[in-house]
Amino acid sequence: MTTRLLLTLSLCGPTLASAEDWQLAANEDNIQVYLSNVPGTHYQRFRGIALIKASVATLTDLQENLRVACKWLYACADMRLLKVEGDNTWVYITTALPWPANPRDIVLKVHTERTDDGAVIRHLSAVPGMVPGVPGQTRVRQLSGIWKMVPKRDNETEVTYQLQADPAGDIPSWLANQFVIDAPMITLKTLRAVAERQGIRPASTDSGEAHD
Repeated sequence: MTTRLLLTLSLCGPTLASAEDWQLAANEDNIQVYLSNVPGTHYQRFRGIALIKASVATLTDLQENLRVACKWLYACADMRLLKVEGDNTWVYITTALPWPANPRDIVLKVHTERTDDGAVIRHLSAVPGMVPGVPGQTRVRQLSGIWKMVPKRDNETEVTYQLQADPAGDIPSWLANQFVIDAPMITLKTLRAVAERQGIRPASTDSGEAHD
């Protein structure tokens, strides 16, 4: 909700690019962040990868609990469910980016795919409408990305968080450059901490289903 959640002049499909397109930009606490340039825009896309000691089920629960999800998603200020239709979910998110950026909001469509090996892939895309604009909020209209959670041995899950977006409006270059590092790094660190604590007690039954 990266950051936060969260945020392409030219949309690229949510499939992962070939390995040679990505450059390692940060490696901290066993979390790797890769960046890739996108033709036609000066905004980079990011990909964060982490191994988390929690099941895929625990991680998907933490994504679908709105109150909890907004706490671990970088720069998330609020998140609420709009609609669910089968494997598609629409969520409204507001963000609180560092000064001097204005607050952003986005309607996010999430299509969930479950594979035969137990993995869950959530395909993310921005939907410009559904919710009227709010004074003081800049609407993010172009975004694509994925969450991919692949089960590994010993109740571990490899989590990939990839995003490309045009944050809209004026964003200082230093802030845009920092965001593509902070959004995946902080999101995955916080998610890992929450998921690994969650893994030692029964899963929450909090109501409110949504994805990010």
